[in-house]
Amino acid sequence: MAAAEPYASNPSLSAAKPSFWTVERRDSLAGFLFIAPQLVGIIIFVMVPLGLVFWYSLHEWNVLANTFTYTGAQNYTQLLSDPSLPSVLGSTAIFSAGLVVFNMSLALLLAVLLNQKLAGITIFRTLFFSPVVVSLVAWTIVWSFLLQKNGGINGVLMMFGLEGPNWLRQPTTAMISVIAVQVFKNVGLNMILFLAALQGVPNELYEAARIDGAPRFKQFRRITLPLISPTVLLTSIITIVGSLQVFAQIAVLTQGGPGLSTTVLVYYLYQQAFQFHFFGYGSTLSILLFMIVAVLTFAQWQLRKRVVFYEN
Repeated sequence: MAAAEPYASNPSLSAAKPSFWTVERRDSLAGFLFIAPQLVGIIIFVMVPLGLVFWYSLHEWNVLANTFTYTGAQNYTQLLSDPSLPSVLGSTAIFSAGLVVFNMSLALLLAVLLNQKLAGITIFRTLFFSPVVVSLVAWTIVWSFLLQKNGGINGVLMMFGLEGPNWLRQPTTAMISVIAVQVFKNVGLNMILFLAALQGVPNELYEAARIDGAPRFKQFRRITLPLISPTVLLTSIITIVGSLQVFAQIAVLTQGGPGLSTTVLVYYLYQQAFQFHFFGYGSTLSILLFMIVAVLTFAQWQLRKRVVFYEN
């Protein structure tokens, strides 16, 4: 008993030491490990390239002469005085507006029509979605043949006694053609998103509206649109950002012509950097594109408080 008294009288020895790996620390470590792959990917493939693009925009990099000269804000001054930039931004705005309006309108219309319990409706859903999984370049090449002066589109018009234009060689029809090709390519993706949202709308709301005598259009405006508004916001952000990044369709169909009528910002960036080897100015245009996308995305996200309905 006498030998045990020193240990019993010492509270520091009798009390157990707290473990370093508490439940909170283990949960935090598990969370960081789960997000680590994506976080590393964002740092390597997004943040670092973005920083390098800004660094390049302050220089003039001549690959052929192997020179890398600091120019400060010279590229940004050139951006403000570029005579071609207003036309490029105008073409970008027209293309983006046309693509967003026609893509989302057609996708919502198809989703409403295909949200019917009819035999064989799955086949039509697959047909409308199939262009999404087709190779973009292959899709665009096929359409480039169809839109030629003696192509398939004008051949169909000739059957009705109509003479079609040279779709890709006239400013107005060239822009319409590029928008149409892109709409038909990706409308199936938005259609599937809208279809999933429509199937989540409770049927009880429609039954109550029919009992009250509400017509179909009023049901769509008062019930359907508010309940699928989160999906509308998502698809609008995806479509707008995608419209500002279009490149392959322009490169294959029109090469930005005729003139600058279909030269959107991404294709103009490509021309400056990789055709004319003005990598510094091309990086400056990349910064401009990043700012446009960021501002539009932020504006849409802020509008969600007014136009998006959340059940909770």
